[in-house]
Amino acid sequence: MIQVKSEQQILQEGLRILLAHMEPAEVARFWAACNLGGGDYLKLKDELFAQESVDSLYSKLLDFQTSRQRD
Repeated sequence: MIQVKSEQQILQEGLRILLAHMEPAEVARFWAACNLGGGDYLKLKDELFAQESVDSLYSKLLDFQTSRQRD
């Protein structure tokens, strides 16, 4: 069976990809530049970061910065 993703699901997947490859500040600027600010930000934030804690996000940030310094 073929499942068609909703527009919201596609936007969420795209945001996850951006967050995996860009700094959060760059993603926010991209988001603003593309006028993607519509919708329920708090709901989206809760969905994207449901499994995260401050410590896990901080660890990912440090890993990201370290990987960028090696490039």
